[in-house]
Amino acid sequence: MKLYVMRHGQTSRNKINHVLGRSDLPLDHTGVGQAATAGIKLGNVHFDAIYSSPMKRAYQTAEAVCKYQTNPAPILVDKRLIEQNFGIFEGLSREDETYQAEKKEYFKPFEGGESYLDVAARVYNFLDDLTKESCKTKRENILITTHGGIARLIENYFNGMSNDDFRTYFMKNCEVRVYDFPKKKIDQLKALDEFELEQLENKIPELEQEKKEMKTERWHCSGVRPSDLKK
Repeated sequence: MKLYVMRHGQTSRNKINHVLGRSDLPLDHTGVGQAATAGIKLGNVHFDAIYSSPMKRAYQTAEAVCKYQTNPAPILVDKRLIEQNFGIFEGLSREDETYQAEKKEYFKPFEGGESYLDVAARVYNFLDDLTKESCKTKRENILITTHGGIARLIENYFNGMSNDDFRTYFMKNCEVRVYDFPKKKIDQLKALDEFELEQLENKIPELEQEKKEMKTERWHCSGVRPSDLKK
């Protein structure tokens, strides 16, 4: 199964390199052309499902792709794919020094907006739900039309990035990235069992004394002395 992730086409604010965020702007003339070109390139890929951010620029991009599908799937809008809320930085130049400094504070919400953790929570929830649904329906190809900030988090979901890689990650307007889907989960959300824990502790000599003290404490609690076990 393949997941196609596309950033929306250009808007007037993209053109002047200002923060777009929650401003619900449509595609400009260039963006319309970019979306049409992307639709033509993807015309030979049948999408079993198409998901879009609720914002005009993303939905228009999805519509452009559908025009070149032989039997297009309906566009499903999911608000979890909406762009990050940049708060007080909305509309400012992306080169603004304060904005660039705040972008490095991954745990801290933008004033009046969201943190990257806030956005990751909803985007990863969407991807987990999409995994469950797709496994039931046996889909082969899925398209998502969304935003640069969301695409960055999706990339990190599949290919964990360093802080520097995350900060500098960038997708061009109507660029497409393809991922094998669903992602193979390694973490099973369970504690180490007794054997795994013992194997780990055997590698830590400093724990030997603690283990001896714990055994002695258990003997005291049970009323059985270590010497009694030798009889």
